[in-house]
Amino acid sequence: MKTQRRVSAAAVALLLGGAGIALAASPAQAAETTYKVKCIPPAGGGSPVEGDTTARITAPATAKVGDEVDVVWETVKPASNNTDLMVIPKDSVLPTGWIALGAGMGELKVVGEKKNPEIPKKAPMVMSAMKGKLKLTKAGKITLTPGKYDVSVTFPIGTFVTKCAPTGGVTAGATIDVSAGSSGGATNGGATNGGATNGGATNGGATNGGATSGGTTAGGGGQSDFPGKAVDVKFDCGETVPGGITTPVTVSAKKNGGSYDLTVKTAKDAMKAPLPLPKGALKPSMQIKLGGADTGAVKVTGPANAAPIGQGEGVSLSDMAGTYKPGKTGKVTLSPSDMAIDVTMAEGSAPLTVPCKASTTGVSLELDTTAQEGGSGSPSTSGGSGSATSTSGGLAETGAQDEGGIRALALVAGTVVLLGGAVFTFTPWRRLRGTR
Repeated sequence: MKTQRRVSAAAVALLLGGAGIALAASPAQAAETTYKVKCIPPAGGGSPVEGDTTARITAPATAKVGDEVDVVWETVKPASNNTDLMVIPKDSVLPTGWIALGAGMGELKVVGEKKNPEIPKKAPMVMSAMKGKLKLTKAGKITLTPGKYDVSVTFPIGTFVTKCAPTGGVTAGATIDVSAGSSGGATNGGATNGGATNGGATNGGATNGGATSGGTTAGGGGQSDFPGKAVDVKFDCGETVPGGITTPVTVSAKKNGGSYDLTVKTAKDAMKAPLPLPKGALKPSMQIKLGGADTGAVKVTGPANAAPIGQGEGVSLSDMAGTYKPGKTGKVTLSPSDMAIDVTMAEGSAPLTVPCKASTTGVSLELDTTAQEGGSGSPSTSGGSGSATSTSGGLAETGAQDEGGIRALALVAGTVVLLGGAVFTFTPWRRLRGTR
């Protein structure tokens, strides 16, 4: 079997082959067929993989028109194993397949269940039976040929789907000899509720909810450093992070000629990594929305983690930095807006971008500015943006200061979350406050 695996979003690139098991009604027959497939991982999951899979199709050897028979697809040999990146959780894999029917009867959809053991790294994939019911409407020999299939894997942050399809001819897996009998109804497309939900990380939610009052105001004079105020921001990250992220974000500025160097912080060591994270795994960026006298946004970016992070160690996003060049004179507000995290789990692989829309935000800083030639001031979301990076500090204040505890890059405090192949557990914000 020829397999090439490239991993970025960890289990996101579960390049699998086949599924199924269990027997149909008696009398039954089972026949195997081996064919080549090409599997497409979800967005950011790496390159397609080609391999051989062996499927066993089980169905009655004989039946009569009008019968409804059970059909089962079992994978004898998957197209690939689990990746070497992480363990697949128990009862998280759902396979769905489509069997081509002979005699012009269309295709039958067969669906498995989320019933699988924990699958270790590099171990063969284990998937439940894919089953469907077929209503026989005509006499003759009805061939059953396995074809395309989807394999979805559900993690705490969402469900990711790998889609596989034949790359060449496939021989029939079984044949039902249907004799004349009572008239039957229309063909049945098979089992219900199949298929997996969307793969890859999707953006969702409303755009930023506007700036609220309470930001730090900084004026002219001889002042050069303008510390901002931490404001709670709620991010909607779609299906990637169910429930979204709520975190304080701080925007600070340092005057540099007529411009301002911005530093944006989000909570240090807010999460623990039960799996090793490689160097360069996490790289954050954010849009800082301008208000008041000026308009547009400033993009701030942070460097990826400079060193590997060991299992059990604290995980922090880097500080994000950029340059704001005023386009208008007056009081300008700066509010955290949309955020994105690029996740790269293997060197050379395409990063998986997790986009998060700011649905509520607030003013973190107010500056008394003087317009500069070529400065921002246009409604463009890239006005006055810079890409300078800062290596100081950690993920700054990622955590909600409420009874619910921290919500950062995942679910509620204490839950386990997968981000591009890294699983994080989060430290309650109340505990973090005692260490800052």
